[in-house]
Amino acid sequence: MKMNTIESPLSRFQLPKLAAVALGGLLLVGCAGNPPNEQFAVTESAVRSAVSAGATQYAPVDMRAAQEKWKQAELAMQKENYEEARRLAQQAEWDARVAERKAQAAKAQKAVEDAQKGVQELREESMRGLQQ
Repeated sequence: MKMNTIESPLSRFQLPKLAAVALGGLLLVGCAGNPPNEQFAVTESAVRSAVSAGATQYAPVDMRAAQEKWKQAELAMQKENYEEARRLAQQAEWDARVAERKAQAAKAQKAVEDAQKGVQELREESMRGLQQ
């Protein structure tokens, strides 16, 4: 005996999709409500590493940007605006990493120039020795 059934507005294929979207939304809301403690630890480490690398001297613009965003992230954290705090902390981390790389590159360039200068002085000194 075959019975006629009325299809609901949500077909059997749409229901799992709807459930997945709802679950994803709940997960996002859950993440937004948590303080970004891990990101803050990573950012703080990146800022300290950049300072240690000499970024305040060799990459002051990038370092200043990192420090300003870090301060803004801390303010957002105090206001419990965790998503904004996370975003700013991530930006501060990457600004600090850029500043650190620029400082490292500037130091490496200076070392190359110093080495080239030393080689040139040795050449000049050896040429003077040959002329005498």
